[in-house]
Amino acid sequence: MTLDLLTAVTIFVLSVLVGFEVISKVPATLHTPLMSGANSIHGIVLIGAMLVTASADTTFEYVLAFIAVAFGAMNVVGGYAVTDRMLEMFKKGPAA
Repeated sequence: MTLDLLTAVTIFVLSVLVGFEVISKVPATLHTPLMSGANSIHGIVLIGAMLVTASADTTFEYVLAFIAVAFGAMNVVGGYAVTDRMLEMFKKGPAA
């Protein structure tokens, strides 16, 4: 099934609007734990970007796929870095 460009752009714009609306309702104190818990979703996005890369035919498609994989990988690594930093805050320091 192939989506035409207008349908694909419409879905993208609607998903951006829904995502912004959902994230804007999250209090700041819950944002970091929720985002660190969503690393599995970021991994799925990365796998999807790799699958899109496998079906790329033109140079433009390869460039877009590379950018998608790079951003997905940065998202996963950054999410785990934030999680690690957040968990470090809960470790007890040396007894004085």
